[in-house]
Amino acid sequence: MITELLTSARTIAVVGLSTHPFKAAHSVPAAMQAAGYTIVPVHPTAREILGQRAYRSLLDVPTKIDIVEVFRPADEAPAIAEQAVRVGAGALWLQLGLRSDQARRIAIEGGLRYVEDRCMAVERANRGITVQPQG
Repeated sequence: MITELLTSARTIAVVGLSTHPFKAAHSVPAAMQAAGYTIVPVHPTAREILGQRAYRSLLDVPTKIDIVEVFRPADEAPAIAEQAVRVGAGALWLQLGLRSDQARRIAIEGGLRYVEDRCMAVERANRGITVQPQG
């Protein structure tokens, strides 16, 4: 399921994308962007990250979202899952170290594919997946 998800996805909205390049919440999305994915930063105060316009909430993102990647504490994951379902995202991915039974239930009941406690960049690299950027 992970291989198919990463192969078919093009747009990844990253909730909690950090403005600090030394943090995993910045370097992982940067690696995904370098592999050809369109990254949509979701950050409460930043205007731009990784050269892309940042949005305050998933509900503000105007484009189709293939994967919502979460770099926020696990206790915030259920609310993020609810937003991901509302915007019609294809999947919810909780980054390495994050698990949430409630977010899993919300995502799956909402028709989203669900991954938790895995690093997206590591999973992509281990499978040798790159994509052609949109546009």
